Amino acid sequence: MINSMTGFARAEIQLEAGTLLWEIRSVNHRYLEANFRLPEGFRQIEADLKNVIGEQLKRGKVDATLSFHQAADKAPEMELNDALVEELIKHSNSIADRIDDAWRPNALALLRWPGVLIEKPLDMESLLEPATELLREAVTGLAAARGKEGTRIHDMLEERLAQILTIVESVQARLPEVLEKSRARMKERAAELEQKIDEERLEQELLILAQKQDVAEEMDRLAAHVAEIRESLQGDEAIGRRLDFLMQELNREANTLGSKSADPVTSRAAVDLKVLIEQMREQIQNVE
Repeated sequence: MINSMTGFARAEIQLEAGTLLWEIRSVNHRYLEANFRLPEGFRQIEADLKNVIGEQLKRGKVDATLSFHQAADKAPEMELNDALVEELIKHSNSIADRIDDAWRPNALALLRWPGVLIEKPLDMESLLEPATELLREAVTGLAAARGKEGTRIHDMLEERLAQILTIVESVQARLPEVLEKSRARMKERAAELEQKIDEERLEQELLILAQKQDVAEEMDRLAAHVAEIRESLQGDEAIGRRLDFLMQELNREANTLGSKSADPVTSRAAVDLKVLIEQMREQIQNVE
């Protein structure tokens, strides 16, 4: 089944240090392009993250955002600035030696001094692997969403392809009638001009006219393109660009049918074909 290039997914995990959350969305694009918004400390693994996306996706513009929220119920780890504490003690003792009854700072007073306690930086290394694995989970969800949308597109394409074949069959069935009407019109014109009809010349003119109006080859190519599209839809490869090319081929045959047609019914059939092809082309822009 085919996959769409449009989708959205999110994945979240609770760790002791906090919560990691990926939000990932994709839209149609000529190639695979991955863009990341990462907190500080995670940028070093951006190349690995791109590889994770490339494992499951072949085309599309992918925007992935990682959020990290530290656990609210976990106090940050602190460490003592020993050098600053020693300086504070040294200078407080110096002042106390010079002034009678000088107040000497106690431990609590020293702890309140700015810079005495330093918050230890978070161990980012322990979060890199979980973030990578969580992205893999998010991409799996995105691929599933794109597959679901691809199923909808597949069903729509199949419906339009069946309608195209119905039109092709009706045009093919009408070809003898169109030729017979052309024969009748030529006889009527000759009668109006009161000219004697040379049956041999009439057949030659009809043959030339039939060749100009013959769309059997176009109808055969339309049917062949429909068969090729259906075959492509059954594969597992990324076929978006191939389907886009086949839409151009279908449109070319529909244009030729319209230019050759001298019959209102056939002309309407050419217009109907172009409408169906355009509907498919719009959807195919989102096919991976």
